[in-house]
Amino acid sequence: MQNSEIESYLEQFLPQADNHVRQIEAYASEHHVPIMEKTAISVMLHFLKIHQPEKILEIGTAIGYSAIRMAKSLPHTKIVTIERDRKRYDEAVHNITSCHLDNRITTLFGDALDLEKHIQQLGPFDVLFIDAAKSQYQRFFELYEPMLTERAVIISDNVLFKGLVAQEVPPATKRLQSLVKKIKQYNEWLMNHPQYDTTIIPVGDGVAISIKRGEKG
Repeated sequence: MQNSEIESYLEQFLPQADNHVRQIEAYASEHHVPIMEKTAISVMLHFLKIHQPEKILEIGTAIGYSAIRMAKSLPHTKIVTIERDRKRYDEAVHNITSCHLDNRITTLFGDALDLEKHIQQLGPFDVLFIDAAKSQYQRFFELYEPMLTERAVIISDNVLFKGLVAQEVPPATKRLQSLVKKIKQYNEWLMNHPQYDTTIIPVGDGVAISIKRGEKG
């Protein structure tokens, strides 16, 4: 896991974000809203620029930060994003509208586990980005993977969970122990998936990139 000094070193080389993005970053920091780390989102955006997806499905909008960053970096890409927390959903809609990106970002309110039929009508998708409830990652993957194209990529954030997945000493609370166990199980499941090749990149809080294999059954 990258330590904070290395993260800070890498951040100094990142291009400066525009005013809207900086305002969202400042709000997230002040109000303790979890958003993707700058180094991690930089790696993800770099990869997406190479992949050039037409449609992205994001599970976990929060306040719209990642969706906005993706839309700004990929001007020809459409994004569908889902948020189940009403306050954050409303903030995301406000932020997306303020950035004039509501014509390319469709923001849905509800639990991603309950919106399968509606989402299916909006696909297929070239990318699935999972950044929501950590204990449900595998369910999100299994539910929405059938809606992806043959060139699909699945990106999962927070798979190193502040380095706790690599520590031998268990976390202090039962809740953290349960989450760490779930994430470790998800990582092992990803790495052994018969249809996807996965690599975990140790930037930010850990980003897993799963690429569909070319072999036909």
